[in-house]
Amino acid sequence: MVDPATTRAWAYRLVFTALVLFLAFLQLLPLGPASGQLPGPDLTLALTFAWVVRRPSYVPVWLLALLFLFLDLLLQRPPGLGAALVVIGSEILRSRNGTSRKIPFTVEWMLVGVVLLALVGLNQIALTIVVTDRPPLGLALLRALFTAGVYPLVVALSHYGLGVTSADPNETDALGNRL
Repeated sequence: MVDPATTRAWAYRLVFTALVLFLAFLQLLPLGPASGQLPGPDLTLALTFAWVVRRPSYVPVWLLALLFLFLDLLLQRPPGLGAALVVIGSEILRSRNGTSRKIPFTVEWMLVGVVLLALVGLNQIALTIVVTDRPPLGLALLRALFTAGVYPLVVALSHYGLGVTSADPNETDALGNRL
């Protein structure tokens, strides 16, 4: 018999995958900003970080690596760089999972913002090392700040709309591991 927690985790993994693919579809539509306008937030990254902080078991690292590698290829970004950066950022947030349950939301929000800014810096450094065209630093920083700005909205929609809540400290899976 299948454990209800395992079934729920796999269902949320499918929901997360569907949301990421839907957001990728929206990015492919010819509705993007013209040159010279402000960049929009990276909703995929905000969704990923919100779910990693709330329920890390719903977004395992292998799923993130596969989805973001697919997005790198689909959106014609350097293959693997975005996936590697998302994995690094999500693992930083995942490692702080035990302490992030005890901190206020504003501190969590600032932590996510710092991780987003660090990922921009790492992306710029990596693209500079391999002598590839880089997005302008100002626009990349603005995109990270806008992503951090919509983070509370993404958390609220995930919490109230999809039911992705933080695990209780005493909640365990079928094997007795704490969530």
